[in-house]
Amino acid sequence: MSFRKVVRQSKFRHVFGQPVKNDQCYDDIRVSRVTWDSSFCAVNPKFVAVIVEASGGGAFMVLPVLKTGRIDKSYPTVCGHTGPVLDIDWCPHNDHVIASGSEDCTVMVWQIPENGLTQPLTEPVVALEGHSKRVGIVTWHPTARNVLLSAAGYESTTCSLVGKMAHGFGLL
Repeated sequence: MSFRKVVRQSKFRHVFGQPVKNDQCYDDIRVSRVTWDSSFCAVNPKFVAVIVEASGGGAFMVLPVLKTGRIDKSYPTVCGHTGPVLDIDWCPHNDHVIASGSEDCTVMVWQIPENGLTQPLTEPVVALEGHSKRVGIVTWHPTARNVLLSAAGYESTTCSLVGKMAHGFGLL
């Protein structure tokens, strides 16, 4: 019996990773310490959004993908929730629209300016208040436009942002 047939050959055994240089990384971001089963960041072709520590409520940063390096502590944030932000998700049909869910039982939809944030964004395009528990999951439908799912505990709500509300804010 040949030993060679027992050991499975891997085509990846000679592949090694290479660390990214510091000038291609984001540095000095105060990532949220809230423990939840969602991710703390979301990425699309233009922006990186990261949930950060904030006093007096929840906030997240929206950074241009091409702007790497040290992030100033005074960098503007998206802050409109009264509780910590638990989940964020970019709209798959519009790179400037992001939804956030929070411990304050609300879901907010935000319109990010074309060139990113230059000042704090405090007014959402839409604020959805229908949950009785903290909103832990927010996700957009991958193929149907302007359909958002949010889940809080064992209840889930599907919201279709259509009509004058979505058209007036450029979500259509």
